[in-house]
Amino acid sequence: MDSSTPIPSARILATPDWLNLVREKVESLRFGVVQLVVHDGKVTQIERTEKTRIVTMRGSQPQD
Repeated sequence: MDSSTPIPSARILATPDWLNLVREKVESLRFGVVQLVVHDGKVTQIERTEKTRIVTMRGSQPQD
């Protein structure tokens, strides 16, 4: 990088708040979906849907 190349400001290099929120939502999710809603090129909403998996024993059949 020479002296004529502008150095990006700290604001550009900083992680956006919404990205930190998405990271938190994904890291705390075991099964599910995280969706972003975008308006005019900006994230305006984050939706998180969590699934709960119910483990059943293999080979067990309901009794009549």
